[in-house]
Amino acid sequence: MKSYAILLVLLISTLGPSRSTRAAEATSGTNKVHAARGLVREISPDRHKAVIRHEAIPGYMPAMTMEFNVKNSNELSGIAAGDTIAFQLTATEETHWIENVRKLASGTNGVAAAKAESVPSRVAELKPGDTLPDCELTAENGKSIRFSDFRGKAVAFTFIFTRCPLPDFCPRVGSHFAKARDLLRASTNAPANWQFLSISFDPDFDKPAVLSSYANYYRNGNADRWLFAAAPVSSLAQLAPRLDLLVNREPGGSISHNLRTVVLDPRGHIYRQFDGNQWTPAQLAQALIEAAELR
Repeated sequence: MKSYAILLVLLISTLGPSRSTRAAEATSGTNKVHAARGLVREISPDRHKAVIRHEAIPGYMPAMTMEFNVKNSNELSGIAAGDTIAFQLTATEETHWIENVRKLASGTNGVAAAKAESVPSRVAELKPGDTLPDCELTAENGKSIRFSDFRGKAVAFTFIFTRCPLPDFCPRVGSHFAKARDLLRASTNAPANWQFLSISFDPDFDKPAVLSSYANYYRNGNADRWLFAAAPVSSLAQLAPRLDLLVNREPGGSISHNLRTVVLDPRGHIYRQFDGNQWTPAQLAQALIEAAELR
């Protein structure tokens, strides 16, 4: 096991950051600045993050609900959930933040109702060793697939939607998947029974043709052991509460979500779950190696 970890460290130094940089550039570019406005849904206790249901940002992203980084906590002085604000969104190759926040109107209309809609079902979250529900997905080629189709392989799957532009959300996950796959493909000693799976929770928009086009960029034209698919509403309803995945849909097509990445062993059991976006490609590749060795 230690030899695999050393090998992954060496491979990272040779692969370099180019894939991650290219993936981020595809959606955000370098230091792009956008004027925006929206309704504040929630502010973190340290006031360095704010969940905002924002209006469409022309040329960047449609109306949706996102958790934004706040560069200076003083920007949110006097701002509370329910307020309508104007702000400036800056996106770099690797991250984003909002600043120049200005209150346009005070109020809580719609906030309580929106929060009520977002309360997840009281279902026990899956733990390592538990079996993942065998849900149906629609693959990028239009065919129906199930998790059981990958029995015998370690599977790393994550949730995305193609209209998500913020570099440290779905694009970062896509970049990490690309680099982790590069690590495994470049290794001559790692097991070969592994698979990557990116699952969209926006099936109405992310039809097979859209997914295929989106996938081709991140896969750099090579689909080896990396498939994109969309989860129908019924499948998402089974998976989300069991993985503590939050996907909230609001009027106007807005979507808010958190990030969940899961590694399955060849029997379809949970091996490890990565929450958020702070994990590294090397950690994911190592988890796949370890899971692939289980029988």
